[in-house]
Parts: sequence; structure tokens; C-alpha cells
Amino acid sequence: MNIPALPAPWRIVPQGDRTLLLVRDDEITEEGGRACAAIASALRTASIRGVTDVVPTFNSVAVHYQPRLFGSSTTYKSLATEVARVFEGVDVASAAAQSRIVEIPVCYGGQYGPDLPDVARHCGLSEDDVIALHSGEPAYVFMLGFAPGAPYIGMHDEALNIARRDTPRTALPAGSVAIANRQTIIYPNVSPGGWHVIGTTPVTMFFPDKNPPTLVAPGDRVRFVPISVDQFESIKASQA
Repeated sequence: MNIPALPAPWRIVPQGDRTLLLVRDDEITEEGGRACAAIASALRTASIRGVTDVVPTFNSVAVHYQPRLFGSSTTYKSLATEVARVFEGVDVASAAAQSRIVEIPVCYGGQYGPDLPDVARHCGLSEDDVIALHSGEPAYVFMLGFAPGAPYIGMHDEALNIARRDTPRTALPAGSVAIANRQTIIYPNVSPGGWHVIGTTPVTMFFPDKNPPTLVAPGDRVRFVPISVDQFESIKASQA
């Protein structure tokens, strides 16, 4: 099967019998994440027949399809050709310029961020330094995963590079803001987790009855805003 060739570092490959995968063969970077989000957006807009979902990740875009929805002349090769055509027309720089910035309030440390002291010790920083680095610059939303509405956000300063916890917790509170591998994840619901919790946000991340159902989306940038305990409780009460 002759699959259309894409410019390096991209390639297009089948992933099982219901998914076509656009893959970047390089390191995870914000630039690569932006390209994935822009390509995914363009593919959704193209409304290719048979395609049921398009999902961007750190360095790939999954194009899910149902062969039964194809026209009689459509094959995997023709689908790959159409996907490649859309790919060629994507203006990543323009998409990056239109990126939203979403402010997410975070109460750091104490009962809301029990791992902040350990993260500070590991990184050789003060707790205030960790908070300043984490909230200093907007960070990119690469993808949603693990749980509905859970964003993977990065890449943070190298000084915040810490591996996941040796022992995951079986239940973390909804809104837990946790870091690992220079990234942040926000747990939208009570769930297990192996990242280091440095704070908690009072805002809701996932709305199953709304469209869109998530507070942030791939391609957005998040600015974490430090808040006090009183501010946390006030925002939390306003959302009840």
C-alpha cells in the first residue's frame, strides 16, 4: 500500500483497522504540540467522510474512522491521501497566534498542595520559588487524557523537572494540580494519581452537559494564578 509521504519529522501510518495516525518523530515540544492541535482542528473542519473523531496528543494526531461510513470508492489509501491534503494546507503559525489564554486560580501548599514541600526540596528551591516558576508564564495545553477534561500542560522550567511519585495515591480530590516530568495535570474528578500535588483549583474542569464540555482544550495556554485559602473557598462556593 502506497501511503502519502509527509515532510519530516511527520509520517502517516495505520493504527489498527479504525485509526489513521499522524506521527512526529522528534522530542515533545510546545512547537510540536501546536502543530498537532492545528492539524487536528483543520481535519475536523474538513469533515472528511467516514471520520468520526480527531484527537491530538503531544506528538501525534489520531484520526478515527468507520469504514462502513465510507463511500463505495473510498479506501484507506484514499483517506490517507485526503488527510495528507488537509495537512499540507495547515498554517501552524497562524493557529498559534490565535491561542486562548485561560486563567486557572490555584491555592498552593498546605492541605491544598501536600507535596509542595517535597517538590521544593527535590528541586533545591523554596516553596515560593516553585510557585513562582509554576505560575510565572502561561503553559501550553498539549492534550486531554487520563480522565474527561484532564489537561496535560507544559513544558515547565527545567528547574521543576521531577519524576512521578514512587507510590501513586488511590484517590486525589477533584481540582488537584499536580506536576511531574515538567508538566502539570489537573484532576477534574476524584481519581487515583501518581503526580506531585502542589495545589488545588476551585474551578470545575469538566461539564458533561455543556458544549464544549471542558474548561480548556488542546492549543490553549493556561496561566496559573496563585490565590489564598479565603479566595479558594469563595470561588468554590460560587460554583456550588
